[in-house]
Order: sequence, then structure tokens, then C-alpha cells
Amino acid sequence: MQKTRRQVRNFIGGEWVEGNGRETEPVYDPATGETIAETPLSTKEDVDRAVKAAGAAFADWSKTPVVQRIQVLFRYKMLLEEHFEELRDLVTLENGKDAKDAGGEVRRGIEVVEFACGMPSLLMGESVRDVARGIDNVSHRFPLGVVAAITPFNFPCMIPLWTMPVAIGAGNTYILKPSERTPLTSQRLVELLIEAGLPEGVVNIVNGAHDAVNGILEHPGIEAVSFVGSQPVAEHVYRHGAAHGKRVQALAGAKNSMIVMPDAVLEKAVPNIVSSAYGNAGERCLAGSVLVAVGEAGDRVVEAVKEAAEKMKVGPGYEEGSELTPLIRDSHRDRVKDYVDLGESEGATVALDGREPPLEDGFFFGPTILDNITENMRVAREEIFGPVLSVVRVESLKEAVDFTNGSSFGNACSIYTENGAAVRYWRENVEAGMLGVNVGVAAPMAFFPFNGIKNSFYGDLHATGKDGVRFFTENKVEIARFLSEPETAEAVKMPTEAGP
Repeated sequence: MQKTRRQVRNFIGGEWVEGNGRETEPVYDPATGETIAETPLSTKEDVDRAVKAAGAAFADWSKTPVVQRIQVLFRYKMLLEEHFEELRDLVTLENGKDAKDAGGEVRRGIEVVEFACGMPSLLMGESVRDVARGIDNVSHRFPLGVVAAITPFNFPCMIPLWTMPVAIGAGNTYILKPSERTPLTSQRLVELLIEAGLPEGVVNIVNGAHDAVNGILEHPGIEAVSFVGSQPVAEHVYRHGAAHGKRVQALAGAKNSMIVMPDAVLEKAVPNIVSSAYGNAGERCLAGSVLVAVGEAGDRVVEAVKEAAEKMKVGPGYEEGSELTPLIRDSHRDRVKDYVDLGESEGATVALDGREPPLEDGFFFGPTILDNITENMRVAREEIFGPVLSVVRVESLKEAVDFTNGSSFGNACSIYTENGAAVRYWRENVEAGMLGVNVGVAAPMAFFPFNGIKNSFYGDLHATGKDGVRFFTENKVEIARFLSEPETAEAVKMPTEAGP
């Protein structure tokens, strides 16, 4: 059945407007391949209009008391809860992930809104009295001005909510450039924010691709840019944005190891490993994409994971029970297939082959396992971003950690063991910013930073948590003394009997 096409528009200065770009990018339902919308590819002129609108709104919004700003966020949180299922289904429609993963994404986004509702406490400065005789030292947090976020296709609800509530709660005005592949959820998020009472111009949307991104990075009126996406683009955003004087946080790619020790509780670990590797079709930067089997764990865990993966139900995210959902585009499916072909040519064993499309319609790719991977293979080091699990076999925990540390990425690493000493050795030596102990997707809560390192992150201050607040604020440090003497008690006017 043909779906009704949805309209995608820019939102600038409180109005839904058409972009100046003449070209559009199709938005697909990945489960069917059907075009459900067209994203306008906006120009630098569109970016400039959004910056002017945000700049005009900044003066009033930044002076609005923080306790009033968060009333909008409290109402927004309520509206997000009321429209939870609608948002979940929008994520499934344009991204393809199943209802469970989509609902989890919406929930994690709402948690950041809850965190941002605590902005009065998060914006508190620091003070020390009498740093010298009669002199006090204090610090204050101020909003930056107009800020922007460039967000990816794989989490169209959660990742805009990583920055939008924090940025505006801190007093900034904000421009969102969602992925041109998944603009519908972002549009609905902003509609609900306006319904919550946000003033005109505080939040704006500019849809588009390269021209819009470079327009944001080059515009002198934008003070800070947050980005989430692939490593090459993240590096471009960081370098280009910094060259134009901007504060930049750029969250990049990953190649996350899941280390399985011989004492791992496999009956509980394997479902977790399968979920990490194949959930959201492997299209997430916290996916466990490399299984590092230590010693005698090797054959047992590989066989168990293969057996579980073979039983996964492949299907559209909106069908109950679907476990392996489609990739975002046919072109991306071709890219994932090319990597499996490459791994086979490099000498890997294709223990489970998903290259033949498991369903006729849509952009599906079957669960795949590449066994006997060695550290010099490209499939061991490069991000595939699909339902492909690479298996490396080593003899010791040290070898497992050394293999993991050989990656240029440092987003996440998980270990499956009941041995506390092994956990401590791994924690102290592994080079990854987010760690999971018997947890395959080591996603921090909203009040902690999303803490990738190495080539998984460019910048100094991470997204979410207190890092996110610091990223969207400027610290001013004041040192003060007063040179006059206080009035004597006799000179002070006493209050009247009617006064307090």
C-alpha cells in the first residue's frame, strides 16, 4: 500500500518555510524501499537566514531567567511522553529499526531532557571568599550565542535531544541540521518544542547535505557546532569548524571489541552479544562489531552466537518479533557486502553469510560472521556499520587488550567475565572511553558524557552530562574587592514597623 508522502521543510524564525535549494534527497522507508518524503537540500543562504533569526532571538532568550527557561523543558518532557509511541513509530518508519530499539532511543532522548531540566543547578558557578584579604573569587556560566548541531541518520530522535535541550536550557539559540536521510523525527521534535511554548527563533531547522554543513561550519555567527557521524566527516567538521573559530565537538566512528573470557556465562552473554552486534542492523557507533574470544572460549562462543544469529527473525521494524531490520540505503547495503567480500578475500572464514538479501523488498542484509580474523585485515580495523561480526581468537586477556588498543578508534569496549581481577586489568589498560562489563552496548546515562576517545572523538568536551553543559557555556571568572568602608550602624536607616 502506497504511503502518503510527508512534507519536509525548514523551520526558521518560528515559521515553516521552503528551502532555497532546488534539489531534494529522497527519504525512504528502508523496509520497503518506498520513497516517503523529499528532503530539501538547503543552501548557505538558508543557513544565513537561520543564523539571523537565532541571533535576533538570543538577546531575550539568554536574559530569560533559567528557572523560566526550564519550564519550557518541563512541558516539553510531558509532551514527549504523550507522543512517545508516535515518535517511536516515526523512527521505525524512516530509520527502519524495530519498535523495541526505536522506543529505547526515544526514552534515552527524553532522559537528556530530564537532565536539562536541572539547568539551574548545572549552571551554578563556584566561589572562594577571601582568596586574599578582603578579596573574593567567583565564576559564572554564560551562554555562547547561536550554536548548531549536525546529526546522523541512525538515531534521528535521541541524538538531536543530546544537544537541543542542553543548549537552549543554558540560554543559547540553536540550529539543527538533521540527516537528510531521516528528517521526519527531528521535524516532529521541534513541533512539540514549539507547542511547549518555546519563543520564535530559539530553535531552527535547516535541512540539507554538504552545502548546509559547510554553511554552518563557515558562518561567523555560529559559535559552536556539535556533530555525530562517520570518522572522515567528523575530522572534516572538526578541522573546518575550528579553522573558522568555532568550538567543535565531533563524535566519530568506532570498531568496538567484545572480549569473551573462558569463564563468561555464555547462556546470558550470547543474547547480549547478538543484540549488540546485530541490533539496529549494526548501524550504531556502540555496536560490538568485533568478538575477541580468549582461549577455550573461542569455539563455544562462536558456535553459540552463530546458532542464535541464524534464528533471528529478519523483517520490517513495524512487524512484531522482527530482530534484524533493514539497512538505511541500498547503496549502504552494497558497501557492507563489499566488506564481506573483502574479508573473504583477505582470508577470513565466512561462518555465517548474509550477503544474499533475506527479503525481496527493502534494504535487508542477513546476519554475518567473519571468523579467524587477524589484526592486519581491514575488516578487523575499519568500521563496516552493518550486521557483520568479525571474530578474533587470542590466547590471553593481554592479547585481547593489545588487539583492541591497536585500533585507531576508542569508542567502547565490553568484557564478558565473572573475574574481578580480569575486569580491573582490562579497565586499567584498554584504550576506550566507554566500558561495559557483561554489557554489550556501553551507553552512559544522560548525566554522564558520551565519552569516545582516539579517532572516535574530535574535541575537548563530550556530548551529554556536565561536559555537554560546559560545551554550550562560557566561563567568566571574577575577582572582586570593595574599597569603601561600610556605613556605621547609626547611619543605617532602620525599617519601619510595617516593613519586614
